[in-house]
Order: sequence, then structure tokens, then C-alpha cells
Amino acid sequence: MSISEFRQSSPSRHDEILHLIVQSYIESGEPVSSRIISRRLRRSLSAASVRNVMADLYEQGFLSQPHTSAGRVPTAKAYRTYVQSLARAKILNSEFERLREELRRLGSLEARVERSSHLLTEITSGIGIAVAIPALAQSLDRIELVELADRRVLVVLITRDGMVRNRVVVLEDGFAQDDLISIRNYLNRNFAGWPLPSIHTELKRRLEQESAAYDAILRRLTVLYAKGLLDVGFSPEIHLEGASNLVGLDLHLTRERMRELFRALEEKKKILHLLDRFLVEVDGEVAVQVGLGDAHPSMGELSLIGLAIPLAGGLSAKIAVLGPMRMNYQRAMTAVRHLGDAIQSIPS
Repeated sequence: MSISEFRQSSPSRHDEILHLIVQSYIESGEPVSSRIISRRLRRSLSAASVRNVMADLYEQGFLSQPHTSAGRVPTAKAYRTYVQSLARAKILNSEFERLREELRRLGSLEARVERSSHLLTEITSGIGIAVAIPALAQSLDRIELVELADRRVLVVLITRDGMVRNRVVVLEDGFAQDDLISIRNYLNRNFAGWPLPSIHTELKRRLEQESAAYDAILRRLTVLYAKGLLDVGFSPEIHLEGASNLVGLDLHLTRERMRELFRALEEKKKILHLLDRFLVEVDGEVAVQVGLGDAHPSMGELSLIGLAIPLAGGLSAKIAVLGPMRMNYQRAMTAVRHLGDAIQSIPS
């Protein structure tokens, strides 16, 4: 039986009391008594009447009782009902302009996504997660080549979706910066806007032609190409900040389970899998997953609040807050929503 089925005689009373219990427990971390709820109710209701409602909620699995004489503690089921009521509430807009201005000062979408993990941690005191996901078909915007010491060349490759990747190539014989500028201009003039696989194919064809042996630019380009000039990986960039905020929280984990949790947070593939699995809301809605035990045994008392963000040029991003089940959901949902809006509102 759901909460809507057993509260038909007084639906708002059960809603209000459950909402207050969850809020009180989030604020204090202590089991909540009927007397506390009676004092916080906007309507006049005795502690005995509140106890009766709390007994109903307990029987239906929305509350637990850690000790015989203690108050009640909300379960994961209670948090889910509480979050549903927040999802329907109007989200305030007080921080949007501040966040937008801070992100606007950064030069690329990648930098804005990376900064988002720090901002989420700063606002919520949880773990901020941000992932920049490249488009499946990358197209070249431009390439930069910079001479370094010891016969090294810095290759900076920028694609049309705003992704930036760089690598250092070591040569047997160094190139002068003027030579690198000539190669850069040749590539940008001939291949800007081309998909990277097509550039590979066409460059290989040109460099294999007999005339390439007599063209100074192509001879030098052949050397760089052989060193993996365009072999710059574009896997998702995952940024995570604030894991230390879990230290000291009562997550009911053994020391070994806590070590497992921190090891899981260090594995980028597991974080990406977590986001892919739970951030499935459509139409730009903030997704909330209460309890992550199905994803990892040590995450049973954690919640994930996040958003998938489509961006220009095929790039996409995911931002999220990972924290204890007893977190400030309204604050986290507002932060995620505002950051998502801010990232999308800034022209690339």
C-alpha cells in the first residue's frame, strides 16, 4: 500500500507530518519525536494525534525506530516521497547570476564543466561530480603547435564542440617554431570543420603521394603524423571534488566498507557508470536517486542528485551531487538546476 492509499481521510496531514519528520532529521541527525513535530506543525494538533499518524507511517515503511524509547527516523522510502514534493516546488533563482558570471569568465565548455564540480561541493558540502562527454563524431576546429625544449612539440587540438586536448610529441630532430606555424596553417586551412577520421584518411593519402617527398611542409608533417599528431584521446573527462566530506558522517559503514567506498570514488569508470545508470530523467529534469546500494554495497546510505545537460556541437555534460541520504535535498537540487542553466546559457 502506498502513502496515498492510507491517508485518504486526511492526505495533507500525513504529507505535512512526513515532510516535517524528514526535515527535522536532516537538520539534527537525531530521531524525531511526536512532541517535536507537534510544536512545528502549522495547525493545532496534539502530540498524541501526531503519534497516531507516525504509527501509520511506521507501519507502511516510511519510518523506522532505532530504539524502543527513541523517536522515529525516516527510511529511504520517506526520503523519496519527500524529494517528490520538492521536485514540484518552485526553485529559487537567487544564485543563478553569480554562478553564471563565475562560469562566463572561463574560456571553454570543458573548463566550465570542471569548475562545476568545485561549485557543487562549495554550495552543498557534498561530493561534486562533473563530466564532459565528447560528441561521437569529432570535427576539427583548429590545431596549435608550440615548440618546447629538448626537441618536444606541444600539440593542442580543439574540436567544434569546444573540447580541448593536448599532448607532447618528442622528435628525433627538433622543428623551428616557423616550421610548426607552417604546418599548423596548412592543417587549419585545409581541414577545419572536417571529422577527425576523414582527416586521418585524407592526410594518409596525401602523405603517401610521391610529391610529398618534395614538399617541405608535407615532409615535416609526415614526421609529426607518424608521431601520432591527431591521436589525441577524447574519452569523457570526469571531475570529482569533496570526497573528504564523507569523513565523519555516520554512514553505518565498517572501516573496510569505508575503504571500499573511497576506492570506488577513485575509479572513473564506476563514477561514469553511476551517472549513466541513475541520471535518466528527461526534459532537463533534475534526477534524484535515494540509496545507491544496488550500484555498490558501500553506497547504500548515499543519494545522488544530478542533471544531464545537452550542449552545442554535440558535446554533453552531466553534473551531480553525491552525499549522505540525510542531506539538504532542496539546496542540492537548486544548485544542480542553477549550474545546469548557467552552463547552457553561456555561448561557446
